[in-house]
Amino acid sequence: MVMNIARSLILVACAGLGQVVYAGEAVVAVASNFAPATRTLVQEFIATSKHDVRVVAGSTGSLYAQIINGAPFDVFLSADLERPRDLELQGHAVAGSRFTYALGQLVLWSRNPQYEGKNCFDELGAMGNAKLAIANPRLAPYGLAAEQYLRSVGLWDRLQANLVMGENIAQTLQFAARGGANLGFVAAAQLSMPTLPAATCVQPVPANSHAPIRQQAVLLLRASDNEAARAFLQYLKSPAGRATIVKAGYALEGEST
Repeated sequence: MVMNIARSLILVACAGLGQVVYAGEAVVAVASNFAPATRTLVQEFIATSKHDVRVVAGSTGSLYAQIINGAPFDVFLSADLERPRDLELQGHAVAGSRFTYALGQLVLWSRNPQYEGKNCFDELGAMGNAKLAIANPRLAPYGLAAEQYLRSVGLWDRLQANLVMGENIAQTLQFAARGGANLGFVAAAQLSMPTLPAATCVQPVPANSHAPIRQQAVLLLRASDNEAARAFLQYLKSPAGRATIVKAGYALEGEST
C-alpha cells in the first residue's frame, strides 16, 4: 500500500510538472514591416507567460492567400484592415476578434549621395533613369499607400518605367539600401534598424495623401480555442505591449502622433 501511495504521489507530481513544461503554442503570421517588432513582443510575452509563439513573416497579400488556402497560422497581424475584415466575413477568422494594433507611417528614403541635403519629393519629378522602390501595391498596404501618394501628385503614370517593386516592404527597403533603387517608399519603423546605411534624405509622406495604414490583428478560426493565441493578442493590447509598439516606430489609434 505504501508503494502504491508513493507511485500515486509521483504521478501527481509529474502531472503538475507537465503543466509547466508543456505550454501552449501559437503561430503568428505577420506583415513584414511589423516582423521586427513582433519578435520583440514575442520575447516579452514568453518571458511573462507559459506559452510559446512562432513567427512567420511575409507580405500581407501573400499571407492572406496562404490563410484562405489552409495555412496553419493562428494569429494574423496584417498591415491593413481589409484582409482581416475579409477573413472575418468569409468565416476564416473569429468574429469580434479583430482590432487595430498599430498605425503605420510611410516615408520616402534614400542613401544615395546625389540626394544629400535635398528634398526627396523634389527628386521624384526629375528621376530620369533612376529607380524608385515601392512594395507591390497588390500585395502590400505600404505599396498601395505609395501608389496613392504618387497618384495624388500626378506622378504615378509618369514613373512607371522607374519602379522597382518589392514583394513586401522588407524587400523594398533592401532595394533602396543596397543600391538597387535610388529612392524608396518604406515604413518609418524600418529606419531604426541598426544595420541600415546612413540616409541622405528622409521625408514622411503626408498622411492625407493616402488612406490610413491601419494595421489590424485577428484571431484565425483554427485557433478559436488556442489559449496561447488569445493570450498573445491580449498582450498586444496591454500597456506593456502598446509601449513596445510605440517604441518600434508606430502610432496607436486614438492617440496623437
